[in-house]
Amino acid sequence: MSGRIPLVVIAGPTASGKTALAVELCLRLDGEVISADSMQIYKHMEIATAKPTAEEMQGVRHHLIDFLEPNEPFSVADYVDLAHKAVADIHSRNKLPIVCGGTGLYISSLIDNIRFEKSCPETGLRDELKAIAAEKGGGYLKEMLRQFDPETAERLHENNLSRIIRAIEIYKTTGLTVSEQNRNSRLSGSPYDVCFICLDFKDRSVLYDRIDRRVDGMMSRGLLEEARQFCLDGSLKTSRQAIGYKELAPYFSGKDYLENCVENLKKATRRYAKRQLTWFRRCENVNYIYPDECKTFENTIGEAMKVIAASKIKE
Repeated sequence: MSGRIPLVVIAGPTASGKTALAVELCLRLDGEVISADSMQIYKHMEIATAKPTAEEMQGVRHHLIDFLEPNEPFSVADYVDLAHKAVADIHSRNKLPIVCGGTGLYISSLIDNIRFEKSCPETGLRDELKAIAAEKGGGYLKEMLRQFDPETAERLHENNLSRIIRAIEIYKTTGLTVSEQNRNSRLSGSPYDVCFICLDFKDRSVLYDRIDRRVDGMMSRGLLEEARQFCLDGSLKTSRQAIGYKELAPYFSGKDYLENCVENLKKATRRYAKRQLTWFRRCENVNYIYPDECKTFENTIGEAMKVIAASKIKE
């Protein structure tokens, strides 16, 4: 026995069936879900984030979901701190913690036991960087970051301005890059025995079809009105960037037709799914399960149960 806490991770792209699989595993293995979704943390964002309903949860307790107001800041460091506490709480009650989500940075930072340095806020620097981004774009700031921290620059999209600015701030205030801090923090090792499962599709068109059908379902459930409320509220800068809101914004401003905006939403979601899969391919010791090859959901559950049994994390 390693003495580490057993932890199951169910990761994968959007619309791959992660939530349903995690819930079924919890029912069979006496577990609880810890969400690893950077947008499901916010209240009122039910449809765009595909937040699981009470019916979908099937009585399984979910942690780190629907607890933050949309205008409140939240960082990966905040997530890791709360997720560690949730894992400890679940384990203390002799239940199995199952992390489920598609935000790769959250998952990697948790299982790798990344420790984030506290740096003093530099309001002047932050404002200066925001002004540069407004004038020259996020790509310019990303190249600035690349000069001293190419690893972090490589994994951040140029539109992710908050994390690019944060990475520059950390270097300017501590003298250490985010990559250096991450490597230093890993020296202490992970407190978890991890069984990492990622859902993927051999036939990518099957995943894209699921994404298109999910978007259509969201629209029928009221995504347009939900998006309208967020897009028209200028104070909700972070939450307004959720996929499903910003793609519909041109419709509210009269700049585009609704049909075009919905099609752009489907395209954006497919691109996001590709980025998620790219992230998880960089992770170590990942067990892939392909729902399209499994044919049925019950077969997918069976494959996941086999992987968990083979990992021996519960012995």
